[in-house]
Amino acid sequence: MSDLAAVAAVLARGDEARAVVRVLDRHGFGTVEPGQLLVAGADGTLGGDLLRGALDDSAAALAQDARTSPATVEAHVAEDAAVAAGLACAGGATLLGHPLDAGPARALADAFRGGIPAALVSRADGSASLAATGGELETAEGTLGGEQLDQAALAHVRGLLRRGATATDRPTLEGADLLVDLWVPVPTITVVGGGAIADALAAQAGVLGWASQRADTVAEADAAVAGFTDADVLVLLDHDPAFDAVLRTGIQGRGFLGALGSRRTQAARRERLLAAGVTEDQLGRIHGPVGLDLGARTPAETAVSIVGEVLAVRSGRDPSALGRAAGPIGA
Repeated sequence: MSDLAAVAAVLARGDEARAVVRVLDRHGFGTVEPGQLLVAGADGTLGGDLLRGALDDSAAALAQDARTSPATVEAHVAEDAAVAAGLACAGGATLLGHPLDAGPARALADAFRGGIPAALVSRADGSASLAATGGELETAEGTLGGEQLDQAALAHVRGLLRRGATATDRPTLEGADLLVDLWVPVPTITVVGGGAIADALAAQAGVLGWASQRADTVAEADAAVAGFTDADVLVLLDHDPAFDAVLRTGIQGRGFLGALGSRRTQAARRERLLAAGVTEDQLGRIHGPVGLDLGARTPAETAVSIVGEVLAVRSGRDPSALGRAAGPIGA
């Protein structure tokens, strides 16, 4: 979600009554960005949006009512209005509005302003909420009504965090139906090496809204990888054995580690790393040759295959054609 600063500004306002509105269920609209959130302050100030503003009227009215008690509304958007808002097609959504206590609200505001992961977990009826924040979502504010349920919810959102991407989920835990929104900072892709593929990866990162940076020396690359979050990505293009040190740093930490090169190059790198004391389990963290088997030939196509593997790993998917996949598209 792009406007978390505006959301944080409203969430951080003292101890006043505030409400949030979220998408509980939806159908249609095409692919929708997860983590949709609208927040309303006591004075009616709104922050954030839902579905590119296509549901503003319904959401704003619900937000004002929900400052004192939870409620849901059914909202529908016709084809012309949906397309005008930038959505793919018409659709409908069940919106959940519910109060948010000061503790969880301040925790989310601080996380949004600080660029750290945050999750908001609520009962599906909006009767209770819990916020988890921090690099590992280690800090919790609020409760869902019981220690066992709280711990199950925290374990669930921490599992989602390992995918490294913002997500919305509807789990049932300990017999309770929940709504989960997880916000993960925008990834940075660090490319080691230059050339046409490096340029294509930077361009592809821009399309995805990711940050990108180039590291040309072992010291630069090592420093970048040492500071990785779960969301961050290394793509090693340079075959110089000196950059093995960067991979050794990476396997001790977090993030996606990818290395380009032929199978011969990969085999030689593997033998060097094993000789340096890297274990088989640690080698399993390195994706090499990096990228999905898409038949890529050009640098641009290779960049698509690389970011495709990153997305698949984050989502825990084994990529295949959507036409052969089961389950909801985009889930």
